[in-house]
Amino acid sequence: MLVTITGKHIEITDAIRLHVNEKVEKLPRYYNSVSQIEVVLEGNEGGRQSVEIIVHAEHNDLLIAKEAGMDTYTCIDTAVHKMERQLKKAKEKQRGHKAPSVSEIQSAPQFPDEEADQS
Repeated sequence: MLVTITGKHIEITDAIRLHVNEKVEKLPRYYNSVSQIEVVLEGNEGGRQSVEIIVHAEHNDLLIAKEAGMDTYTCIDTAVHKMERQLKKAKEKQRGHKAPSVSEIQSAPQFPDEEADQS
């Protein structure tokens, strides 16, 4: 898996690079066919930061997650979380079925016990 980190109007420090790599390395566990991940960090005037994560995966178009805020690390964490949700959804679509939710299981009709039928 190829990870590319790009900075626009911001210097990519070793700490930022390490943080991004730690977070992004976990993404393939949600969707196996991730081939490339691009992370674009952009600094704007006024201290506002934005993070964009672009994931290239087989059998899928590009998956993109964006986040903007004042803290770079928080933006990275939030964008990674958004990407995790997208990858989970893509995986469910690929499988073609969903596991029943807890509410669906609880609302299913209950069958009486065999002992109740005998009395």
